[in-house]
Amino acid sequence: MTIGASGGGSGFFLLIIVAFAVLWFMLIRPQKRRQLAQQQMLNQLNVGDQVVTAGGIYGEITAIDDDEDVTVRIAPQLEVRVARRAIGGVIPPDEPEPEEPEPEASEPETPPAD
Repeated sequence: MTIGASGGGSGFFLLIIVAFAVLWFMLIRPQKRRQLAQQQMLNQLNVGDQVVTAGGIYGEITAIDDDEDVTVRIAPQLEVRVARRAIGGVIPPDEPEPEEPEPEASEPETPPAD
């Protein structure tokens, strides 16, 4: 009685399919999510948004020229034209922190009796 070669081949083929599925869920799928999130962020840019470029330059968008360029103010009276895809992220506006109440003054200490 001999064992056919097709039995071992189907197990190997199944192993390759499982390995590809693991790679898909661990590498390819998260990368596509990041690309989609980046594209949505770039599509939602508005004049006045505080941004940071991929090169680490912080500024404020002053104009959106077309689908490819934006103008960013990086210093007073200094604006640069930047490719839209070079925007690394939008900086959320600062939310005012709630003020903490001042601690109540404790009762004055009485001097020790002599």
